[in-house]
Amino acid sequence: MIEKIWFENHPLKYLVWPLLWPLSLLFGVISQSKRRQYQAGKKQAYKAPVPIVVVGNITAGGNGKTPVVVWLVEQLQRLGYRPGVVSRGYGAKAPYYPLVLDADTPAKYCGDEPKLIHRRTGAPVAVDPVRANAVKALLDTGVDIIITDDGLQHYALERDIELVIVDGNRRFGNENLIPLGPLREGVERLADVDFIITNGGHAHQGEIAMYLTPSKAINLKSKQQVDVAELKDLVAFAGIGHPPRFFHTLNVMNADVKVTKGFADHQDFDQQELETLAQQGANVIMTEKDAVKCDSYAQDNWWYLPVSAQFEPTDAERILKRIKEVKATYGSPSA
Repeated sequence: MIEKIWFENHPLKYLVWPLLWPLSLLFGVISQSKRRQYQAGKKQAYKAPVPIVVVGNITAGGNGKTPVVVWLVEQLQRLGYRPGVVSRGYGAKAPYYPLVLDADTPAKYCGDEPKLIHRRTGAPVAVDPVRANAVKALLDTGVDIIITDDGLQHYALERDIELVIVDGNRRFGNENLIPLGPLREGVERLADVDFIITNGGHAHQGEIAMYLTPSKAINLKSKQQVDVAELKDLVAFAGIGHPPRFFHTLNVMNADVKVTKGFADHQDFDQQELETLAQQGANVIMTEKDAVKCDSYAQDNWWYLPVSAQFEPTDAERILKRIKEVKATYGSPSA
């Protein structure tokens, strides 16, 4: 129902407005006050000795940040940089912080998105609720540029470049602040960022269009790759910010989907529940983010669908050029 109020102009909004509007007003006052304190130097922010690139958003929920982080890491690696990634590890609980990931770090310790990023790119990844501590931990690994997955509102960490990801279809919903609307900050915040990247839909003036391109489905156990359309009688599930986006992608790919099930973003799955769900079809298909949490008990007929961020070459070059310019002020990259 919250989704309907935020993004679909549901009539119930008139009932909740008297209750939620004062809370949204208070949220905005606190949020703006916090930012101003850091801007005025009343609160000390950590300045890293390497460039910091923030990939975030101004709305609650998933907009496609992680594919952009993966794209940035891969592009920077090709250019000879040594990028690292930091995250707060939302939805996870590590035995200690900061936690620097390795191949065996379970998603329940680091979170699904950091695990995915580390597995896809091989780049150093660290998680800590205090992102400055995660940055400091990565400095020991020899990184020369750091990307923070989310954290646009984490002003305790100074940043050099800000990229905001916008859901091109849902945009900013009713444009109210949490909890009446989906906004973490007002839309006027966009005037201060370096790039606005629009995921799907229609990019507005001054925005960069980005699309998520799916590849072949990958088997969680055998790593076999097949076209999604070849998999019959599919049970599809997604624990992401907006599960219908995943189901729509499957439909566009002519997938034979019989059952769909959406879960909360970052949800820690119950193995028995997923196994019961899987019995409703011949194959199971999930997102790559979900797959990193299911590796240990995946069955032979479980598959995931990776997606990659795609940009027009001129737009990609604009982003990378800006990063190169900032990096040059810190020193030349090592090959």
